[in-house]
Amino acid sequence: MRFHPTEDQRALRDGVRQLLARRFDSEALRAAVAAPRLDRVLWRELGEAGFFALRLPETEGGVGLGLPEAALVFEEAGRVLLPGPLIATHLAAGAVPGAAEGEVVVAAVDGGLVEWWGEADVVRGATAEGAGPEGVVPLRSVDPLTPLHRVSGTLARSLGPSSASASASASAASPASGSASASASAAPVAIASLLTAAEQLGTATRACELAVQHARAREQFGQPIGGFQAVKHLCADMLVRAEVARAAVYAAAVTADPTDIAAARLLADEAAQRNTRDCLQVHGGMGFTWESDVHLHLKRAWVRSRRGGGGTESEDRLAEELVT
Repeated sequence: MRFHPTEDQRALRDGVRQLLARRFDSEALRAAVAAPRLDRVLWRELGEAGFFALRLPETEGGVGLGLPEAALVFEEAGRVLLPGPLIATHLAAGAVPGAAEGEVVVAAVDGGLVEWWGEADVVRGATAEGAGPEGVVPLRSVDPLTPLHRVSGTLARSLGPSSASASASASAASPASGSASASASAAPVAIASLLTAAEQLGTATRACELAVQHARAREQFGQPIGGFQAVKHLCADMLVRAEVARAAVYAAAVTADPTDIAAARLLADEAAQRNTRDCLQVHGGMGFTWESDVHLHLKRAWVRSRRGGGGTESEDRLAEELVT
């Protein structure tokens, strides 16, 4: 079983990275923080580029790729902190009209927590207009790029299944990915958890890059701080966490096994949260300032870790596998 990306997969990853570098650079990130509204033009461009229809079969107007390719694409989205209900919209492609082209789809998740409710064109299971404002309470999100709402139990039930329960038709994979049958049989809730893990992997990798860049440029006592043993150890630990998580996420994308996905999610959540904290340490006092991007990665990692499939859910899944 090969976990290394193929030439075509690397080209896909590079293409997405170039698109995001052009359309969502550091300046755009800061503009989004200052005015946390969804960039509808960018969202439509993502739809045109096949971001949401990536796993939709070509016969249904999609790109016809699989989970390995989706993991690579969502890793790039996590790397740049791309905002919006990416996973909910991606999973709705083929099940909700317009989702593949860039209609904004949100859905109630475990506990009635909804990301980007106010920007929804479609709420999974009901229209945003039909759901009404009753029972929807805005929350103060720790991440300025992820608006959150709490949905009451009655309304949450009216919305039906979560974003993870999108049509299984969106799970089709191309034979070239080597995981067509596995991807097609994977539960949508597991796919949502895997794509969250891929986003966390992107954040973990970017945090390591930012730490290394700063350690090379910042000087103390006449030399770069990267020359000091304590900083070297922090950076080395960050790299190890990111690469271990990468192996787990890529492997889970190939097998689509729920147990593999649970392990990948735990490793990716840990890598994202610990790497962003260590990146703050490498940056010192300036890492805590609003001008630095490091705290934005940390806050996004915290919010993602609260999504379904993380924490005790993945631990319970692994424990169940061990005792059966």
